[in-house]
Amino acid sequence: MTIHPELVEKVHVEAAKYPSLKGKGVLITGGGSGIGASLVEHFCAQGCRVGFIELNANVADETAEAIGKKTGNKPFYRAVDLRDIDALKAGIAALRSEIGPIRILVNNAGNDDRRPIEEVTPEYWDERFQTNLRHQFFAVQAVVPEMAEAGGGAIINMGSISWMRGAAGLIFYTTAKSAVMGMTKSLARELGERNIRVNSIAPGWVLTERQVERAKRIYQGKFSEYLEVQCLKEHLLPPDIARMALFLAADDSRLITAQTFIVDGGVV
Repeated sequence: MTIHPELVEKVHVEAAKYPSLKGKGVLITGGGSGIGASLVEHFCAQGCRVGFIELNANVADETAEAIGKKTGNKPFYRAVDLRDIDALKAGIAALRSEIGPIRILVNNAGNDDRRPIEEVTPEYWDERFQTNLRHQFFAVQAVVPEMAEAGGGAIINMGSISWMRGAAGLIFYTTAKSAVMGMTKSLARELGERNIRVNSIAPGWVLTERQVERAKRIYQGKFSEYLEVQCLKEHLLPPDIARMALFLAADDSRLITAQTFIVDGGVV
């Protein structure tokens, strides 16, 4: 399956401009590919000072170069394994020295690999939570002081609609992603007095290169069948998620917090 050119053209129309974002320090986790790379590109296009974290240094370097050429605003990056919290904190500190105070955090990194329930060990369960949930909290913990000192900020946690649909084969992922909604609400309550807004985005099935290749290998019919459950008969692409994140990061959403925004084409 290839993504239809008309759909690609439609999703790449010029995005809204948010003057309140220009010049702000933005940290994005998992920014080397897929939704993360689109987030990096969109925030760079807004004139933000963007730093991102990515596991693979070669992927990160290629992404930074490409986005720099496309937007004229090259992002900074650090190659970090987010399962290592000390390394995460060190990476954030290093990026802070390059992009300035972090006013916006997008906790995007995650991995939705599948494994049958019979093969899930305690060690694998813990590793999946480290990959999909734990680092989000500790990234928040690392940036809250500077956000508060600067007068406020915006945090966006990436969830998923998979747990809302009871998706099979990845219960360790759906459990972690359902926790993102609860964590978001509690963080919003705790940080509200410091003028820090916390929201989450729950995407549907977004056609990143990784998702397309996996579906082609495992389940070719998924492309047409998934559209049958969407109200809008177009596949989601990474910019559809990135543009929601721009709005939630900008001052235009200044009194929106503790919410989860579902971007899934209307799955019913």
